[in-house]
Amino acid sequence: MKKFLFLFSLCFFIWSQAKEVHPYHIGSVEFNYNSKSKTFEISGKFFLDDLENALIEKYGKAVHFNDPNYKQQINEYLKKYCEEYLKLKVDNQFLKINYVGFEEDSEAVNIFLESEPVNSPKKVEVAVSFLYNYFDDQMNIVHIVVDGKRQSDKLNYPNRYLYKNF
Repeated sequence: MKKFLFLFSLCFFIWSQAKEVHPYHIGSVEFNYNSKSKTFEISGKFFLDDLENALIEKYGKAVHFNDPNYKQQINEYLKKYCEEYLKLKVDNQFLKINYVGFEEDSEAVNIFLESEPVNSPKKVEVAVSFLYNYFDDQMNIVHIVVDGKRQSDKLNYPNRYLYKNF
């Protein structure tokens, strides 16, 4: 019986700690070219607590995604953050990227952006360094989709550049 209680206690402790901290620092970003609007629709997904901490580290002021009182401040921070940590170059021309907004998804945050219009891309270059300011083991999975053709790769800190031809 003592063994059972010890094992149960140990498992409960490990489980409760695992809920608080996840051992992996990973995010994903997709650049999806919409041939009708001629823009890249960009979406990113990151753990809520990781993104929150990265914003606090970057801007020195606490924000909380689960609190609606911080929504305006979070939008301001995310707009600036995305401008610094996300770049898109198509056929040797940098594109302006507009921040659209974010939504919470359980323990994650989805970020939405859109590029300025561009004709059918042949060469796509991206620079993605989300959360690199907070974690030195961050991994970002990057997907680039043009005309239904998906090319994906992972970027491990400090690598931030990805080039794909279509």
